[in-house]
Amino acid sequence: MRTTKKMIAGVAAVAALAMGLAGCGSGSDSSSSSSSDEVVKITYMHRLPDSDGMTTVDEIVSQWNKAHPNIQVTATKFSGNASDMIKKLETDVNAGNAPDLAQVGYAELPEVYTKGMLEDVTEYAEQYKDDFASGPYSLMQVDGKTYGLPQDTGPLVYFYDKAAFDELGLTVPTTQEELISEAETAAKSGKYIMSFQADEAGNMLSGLAGASGSWYTIKDDAWVVNTETDGSKAVASVYQTLLDNKAVTTYPRWDPTFDAALQDGTLIGTIGAAWEAPLLMDSIGDSGKGNWAVAQLGDWFDNGGKTGPDGGSGVAVLKGCEHPKEAMEFLDWFNTQVDGLISQGLVVAANTSDAKTPDSWKEYFSGQDIMQEFIKANDNMGDFTYIPGFSAVATAMTNAASKAADGSGTVEQIFTDAQTTSIATLKDYGLSVSE
Repeated sequence: MRTTKKMIAGVAAVAALAMGLAGCGSGSDSSSSSSSDEVVKITYMHRLPDSDGMTTVDEIVSQWNKAHPNIQVTATKFSGNASDMIKKLETDVNAGNAPDLAQVGYAELPEVYTKGMLEDVTEYAEQYKDDFASGPYSLMQVDGKTYGLPQDTGPLVYFYDKAAFDELGLTVPTTQEELISEAETAAKSGKYIMSFQADEAGNMLSGLAGASGSWYTIKDDAWVVNTETDGSKAVASVYQTLLDNKAVTTYPRWDPTFDAALQDGTLIGTIGAAWEAPLLMDSIGDSGKGNWAVAQLGDWFDNGGKTGPDGGSGVAVLKGCEHPKEAMEFLDWFNTQVDGLISQGLVVAANTSDAKTPDSWKEYFSGQDIMQEFIKANDNMGDFTYIPGFSAVATAMTNAASKAADGSGTVEQIFTDAQTTSIATLKDYGLSVSE
């Protein structure tokens, strides 16, 4: 689970589901499409922050309702523990009184699918496919079938202190060799252009490794697991080299020491999810305003310049929804309301070049239009699939990463443990595993 700090920021990393409201499609008859005199009612549960200064979800939904009198949507915000929401939602689906639509984290989607809580909306989703970046769109699929549409995303990008790079004569590396060389050069001056974040291993390292190919596939109704891919081996090799050469920081991402390294200028570059932009601004403070910039990941991990996911969520259609066609029509519209969603602090999954970087972000990041960098990363994201119970895998990876950080273990062991834990977790769910 993410920390409270990340949750408060309202960014894409927190996976969210919803507790039930009225019965699915309540207030309408059992027809699956609306007629001229019928009002279809759709319920939508979300966990977007709705903080002061944002365009609230209710305000966005009201625009839809005014323009679509025959498809009326009621949105409700849920505040509470995510794991409790999953349990509540499962109970509501089984009781037949769940909402039509619910926000769900990409990493949770396979688990919710396995519990029979989702509606297959493949036939409706296809027409909206081009409205979203392919990577996030694929994260709303299991075994080739689609269960909703992506809302926000967390492509991994590179944040760096451009002023410090210029002072040291460094350039953003484009190859694996350049990355290691520049990191070692910076370290000689007591500066670090990379961080090894043990507490983020399950999210970041799976994303970096997954950029060159997914760990999980389904064949003949059985899961095929391979967390020790060429991409994983490259990630392990690069980070182990940096650790051995003391050319990378090992401060946990959500520990005050990480912020301190940013503030005192020790850490001048780090890989992070796009949604971390405002968090990094807060962590670094005013002293870094105008100095930092964003770049795409280079071909650092045999990834061919691709990037991977770290966090984000979509909106799923829940089992028993009486009007999936209308629900998907609204969902496509809602998830492409770019300005409103950006005001909520989201990096949208919508496939658009119209997203505007907030002025405060642009001022902080050297006048750069960083939202365009995030869109580019979205479009360049490799397809990655999670398994039911991925949280157990992430925990195992975090534990192994902690040992790699203090020198009592290796980075390679992170991916070995991911393999054994993945298989064990799937079997605990009673699912078939191809071995």
